[in-house]
Amino acid sequence: MRYMDDTAVMKRMTKRITFNKVWKSFFFLATTFALVTLVILLYRIVTQGVDYLSIDFLTNFASRFADKAGIKAALIGSLWLMAVVAPVSIILGVGTAIYLEEYAKKNRLNDFIRMNISNLAGVPSIVFGLLGLTIFVRMLGLGKSVLAAGFTMSLLILPVIIVAAQEAIRAVPNEQREASYGMGATKWQTIVHVVLPAAIPGILTGSILAMSRAIGETAPLVVIGIPVILQFLPNGLLSQFTALPMQIYDWAKRPQEAFQYVAAAGILVLMTVLLLMNSIAIFIRNKFQKRY
Repeated sequence: MRYMDDTAVMKRMTKRITFNKVWKSFFFLATTFALVTLVILLYRIVTQGVDYLSIDFLTNFASRFADKAGIKAALIGSLWLMAVVAPVSIILGVGTAIYLEEYAKKNRLNDFIRMNISNLAGVPSIVFGLLGLTIFVRMLGLGKSVLAAGFTMSLLILPVIIVAAQEAIRAVPNEQREASYGMGATKWQTIVHVVLPAAIPGILTGSILAMSRAIGETAPLVVIGIPVILQFLPNGLLSQFTALPMQIYDWAKRPQEAFQYVAAAGILVLMTVLLLMNSIAIFIRNKFQKRY
């Protein structure tokens, strides 16, 4: 009887080990496939676009000739756009998260609000484009300006920042809040000097992902009517502008093969801007992680 029990145990163990090996192999293949795909895409973009990268490419405006085409207006326009999106989305997102986690009562209404904010993070970007077209472009009369596009993109990434900030604030141990109250601090002082500094790494992680999405989105800009080619730079928040995704989209859809290489060069510039933004945010996040 004892021998039969040992045999059954060994069979179950062998079955579990085999099962684990199968799933380990599956996950390894999935990871390998993703990495190979990424390497192929990067290789293709670099090999096609590196020859078109030059000072002239960065300082010239768009042109109907591929060898004279530049990305100056789109690059400056994207920087203007992010100058609006970053403060608006982060301030509103973190403020909303603080209210929902620190001030709002735990009831069905607030639970319903939290659930819908999470659902908004999965709404297609073109829906936010239609919302921006209706409210900012037409109702408020902002037109095809930096401000209208910035507000539209802020709405797009706001749910992501709110959810990330909520999770980061929720992860701060209650003992730290109670210790602050025990020292005589007010609720606001506790939030500013205890909760937020400890939650900043998580908040910045969500903000990095959200800003990365905002700088590469094209659909909302197309819906609100942002032009793809401009021969001037924006001189204010109400000026017209173009952005890197719009310029790349215009080049990529042209039938001339040379513009495909120009589009690849534009993608390299966009990736460089994205990496610089992420590097700054990661540096700030790591600085606060070491402190708290």
